[in-house]
Amino acid sequence: MSTGRRPPRAMPLVPLAFAAVLALSGCGGNGDDGGGDRNATGRPATANTGKPAPNGPGKTSSSETLGEMRNGDGIVVTITSAAREDGGFVTVQGTVTNRGTKMFNALEWRSKETDMRSQSAVSGATLVDAKGKKRYLVLRDTDGQCLCSTGLTGIKPQESRPIFAQFPAPPSDVTQVDFQIPTMPSVRIALSG
Repeated sequence: MSTGRRPPRAMPLVPLAFAAVLALSGCGGNGDDGGGDRNATGRPATANTGKPAPNGPGKTSSSETLGEMRNGDGIVVTITSAAREDGGFVTVQGTVTNRGTKMFNALEWRSKETDMRSQSAVSGATLVDAKGKKRYLVLRDTDGQCLCSTGLTGIKPQESRPIFAQFPAPPSDVTQVDFQIPTMPSVRIALSG
């Protein structure tokens, strides 16, 4: 008897190729460390939650906002899409904007896992299913690279960069999850698809 959940499997090549293209498009910056501003965990933080996209599953535009995360240093993460994909994963997309006065490096956003190869990435992001009491980590490829944005260093004041991260999909009856990035407040977002 099937429970509706499939055991974890290797991802098909098409989603991996798609993720690779997105990862490359998320790369940017001048690559220097820049002595940029690092988020202090003691700074004030707020989160604003938007409403689900009105256009329905899989139809989003850059003007739609599912949720927003802000910290006291002027860093704003805007989530514009959280879509279930074929293959049993969820892709979260958005932008990070530096509204502060100092250069920003997202080094504190990466995973603390020692085998994680992606250094300046959102590899430390998680999705939390409060209903099912489960936390989902960013997916990794067979080389240990995260299926997420990399190259998030040297973000200048008033600069924005696209971000994305892919996670295992929660059960189909889960319609909302909490998206978390280290040092940023959590934000509740609606899943589409």
